[in-house]
Amino acid sequence: MLNVKDTLRALVRIGYDGTVYKTFRGPQAQERFANEVRVLQHLEKVQCPFVPRLLEFDPLQLRIVTTNCGQRVEYLDSAKAAAVFHELQAYGVRHEDPEVRNITYRISDGRFCVIDFEFATILPNP
Repeated sequence: MLNVKDTLRALVRIGYDGTVYKTFRGPQAQERFANEVRVLQHLEKVQCPFVPRLLEFDPLQLRIVTTNCGQRVEYLDSAKAAAVFHELQAYGVRHEDPEVRNITYRISDGRFCVIDFEFATILPNP
């Protein structure tokens, strides 16, 4: 597996098949883990097409496994980034960390995708 992020808050690795493994650590790891699971389950329920799919989760290891949503974006103009995060709100989620580091580009369909939902909010009335 390839480590793509190794910080005090999370370890993110990509398997040889492209599957993403994220282990939560550090302050409020349990809460951030539970929130990301809840948000990803909500987004799957409403069939949001530009976020990773939750394949499995382990509350004991604080680890989630998701599909891959493409490559990290190094640069995206602020208007386009804002539009991507705004589109997410139509699916009932506000990201709460709308930074380019949380946008990927999926080559297969030329789509910008959103990742990293540990601080996201499910909106009451999308």
